Amino acid sequence: MIKADYHMHTYFSSDSDTPPEAMALGAIKKGLRWICITDHHDWDYPEDKSQFRIDFPRYLPAIRKLKEDFRDRISIQMGVEIGFQKHLGPYYKELADTYPFDFIIGSTHVVDGRDPYNGVLFENQTDAKVYERAFEETMENIRIIRDFDVLGHMDYIVRYGRHQAKEYNWKNCSDLIDEILRWLIEHGKGIEMNMAGFKYGLGFCHPYPEIIRRYRELGGEIITVGSDAHQPDHIAYQYEDAGRILEQCGFRYYTIFIGRKPKFLKIN
Repeated sequence: MIKADYHMHTYFSSDSDTPPEAMALGAIKKGLRWICITDHHDWDYPEDKSQFRIDFPRYLPAIRKLKEDFRDRISIQMGVEIGFQKHLGPYYKELADTYPFDFIIGSTHVVDGRDPYNGVLFENQTDAKVYERAFEETMENIRIIRDFDVLGHMDYIVRYGRHQAKEYNWKNCSDLIDEILRWLIEHGKGIEMNMAGFKYGLGFCHPYPEIIRRYRELGGEIITVGSDAHQPDHIAYQYEDAGRILEQCGFRYYTIFIGRKPKFLKIN
């Protein structure tokens, strides 16, 4: 069984109104042993530059207090999910050097200067073309931004396509996906298995399980598991399937991070 949720958000993210304490209690209720709070920090977010910015002078002491208050019930780590844009390499390096994060997720939330969430990106283009462009931009981002531990929800963009999974075939981008995976492996980075794809009705996790299998075939070992929960009910989402998917993809272990260092835990 997977006992760690390493992707969750609280009211320090612009898209959540949940107190950190509620997420900790929700994780305990689900029987988890480790969680990491990974609130959004998308610096220079193009839709609204005031959104998705963590107030670090409030965030750090709040998460430290949370860790202390719950230390006898669950292990809580302080993380962040940074939003990739190619010009932000120096900014995110300074961020990682300044704050004592346990874990950093790096995610492509913006493609060609647009957030796919509002649908504008898909106007006058097929879903498949936009999906391919998202993989291209991810490759461009990771070549420049090095200060992250795992690549977040690699095919996340499928959530927002007009036809979602109907126009998604990862094999159409297999060469590009291999390039991304090889780069991550060569540079000691991992991927996450993000279970929110099930919540969005896609019928699969992010990335698609065959991509996870391919990462393992290429020699990848670092894989965290997260729900991408923004409220307690979604913590450990579809975790009844998480261990089975990992094992089918060739994994015997999953990963947590403490102090930016990976620790490997047996699936069963």
